[in-house]
Amino acid sequence: MTAILKNFIGGEWVDGSGVTKNINPSNTNDLVGEYAKADKAQTEKAIAAAKAAFPSWAQSTPQVRFDALNKISLEILARKEELGRLLAREEGKTLPEGIGEVARAGQIFAFFAGEALRLIGEKGASVRPGLDVEITREPVGVVGMITPWNFPIAIPAWKIAPALCYGNTVVFKPAELVPGSGHALAEIITRSGIPAGVFNLVVGSGSVVGQTLLDHPDVAAISFTGSVQTGRKIAQACVLSNPMKKFQLEMGGKNPLVVLDDADLKTAVEVAVNGAYFSTGQRCTASSRLIVTEGIHDRFVAAVAERLNSLSVDDALKAGVHIGPVVDQSQLDQDLRYIKIGQDEGAKLAFGGELLKRENPGHYLQPALFTEANNNMRIAREEIFGPVAAVIRAKNYEEALAISNDTEFGLASGICTSSLKYASHYKRNSESGMVMVNLPTAGVDYHVPFGGRKGSSYGAREQGSYAREFYTTVKTAYTYPG
Repeated sequence: MTAILKNFIGGEWVDGSGVTKNINPSNTNDLVGEYAKADKAQTEKAIAAAKAAFPSWAQSTPQVRFDALNKISLEILARKEELGRLLAREEGKTLPEGIGEVARAGQIFAFFAGEALRLIGEKGASVRPGLDVEITREPVGVVGMITPWNFPIAIPAWKIAPALCYGNTVVFKPAELVPGSGHALAEIITRSGIPAGVFNLVVGSGSVVGQTLLDHPDVAAISFTGSVQTGRKIAQACVLSNPMKKFQLEMGGKNPLVVLDDADLKTAVEVAVNGAYFSTGQRCTASSRLIVTEGIHDRFVAAVAERLNSLSVDDALKAGVHIGPVVDQSQLDQDLRYIKIGQDEGAKLAFGGELLKRENPGHYLQPALFTEANNNMRIAREEIFGPVAAVIRAKNYEEALAISNDTEFGLASGICTSSLKYASHYKRNSESGMVMVNLPTAGVDYHVPFGGRKGSSYGAREQGSYAREFYTTVKTAYTYPG
């Protein structure tokens, strides 16, 4: 019998009101684990514990917070191979990708350990004689965190680490589809020396756990990463709640990669294939629109198809595999549905899009490449979130830029070119939060801000020193010495 892994509330591991099963998408016969599901009452207990712990944690010294975050970082990094294997097994990333994601989580905690020592304020003179003015930052309170399945340890890390760094307390709801990495991270956090109630883990559905976080008046802020539809509901709920909640949303993307005639073909192909298809295309920063100018179009398409044909799609834990399975049957069905939509719209399926059989039963899909697409097609406008990309032909750079910006999203974008003129112009004029030149659209360092524009993001940026904008509130204080 597999032990049911518990929730962590108020410093104790507690049973849930149900069980969620964690299934390996590379081998659906493999049960990764069983995890206790929290109900509304248990979520409310976690919120109460976080509220009770907040005053003392908010007043803790920078050294205390540094020590805790640094200890978390060291354990994550020491166990990155073990945790990377767990991540790959439950989510379907290849093992190197899983280990890399775990390492990033460890680096994020190390960065915010340092940030705990760097939080300073300002002191100035008032325009009125004899008064001093101080501007300081304080934690916001209890923060509810709702994280997605595609980065099950890195995204929780870049929410939890700054929240703790700046003196907030946390109620963390990982994605119900992949609770293993979140639970492992929670175990590590519990060994860091933080007081009971500062960090709480509640596994469960969005309709129960997530809704309770939204409805509860003692939750001061919500940090969410997920779909646009859910993000909009969260925004509305936070605005209508009493008191209103601070909220931060990271949502969808339909990211463009522009390839100009003067691009190095080999570089452009590797950039496109990595950005569009690695991690099974299940990244909000994936470049699913490949906008290619006429002079290089045919050579680029042929070279991408050849490169895709050389990739190994198999069990995420096997050596030499480039692309693992789709995360679950529901996501696989969505990918297949969009492949049919693309064909029905008149795009040409130039490569892939077929279900694959491997040694063990799993959700294997051959990477799909569409050509003869245009920017009005659903496959070019709606986020698919799978190994599916569409090539859109452009006459020149100016048309490519216009197509690139013609989207409701604005998370990441990229350009492949040898022209400093076009690279500089694109960086300035691309309507996205992150721009890459001759690099995949997916891949941002842990110490710089992450986020987008338009329908992709709302609120303060995540990661880096910019994270303090969400996890702190500014106070202005005057002193009259008398």
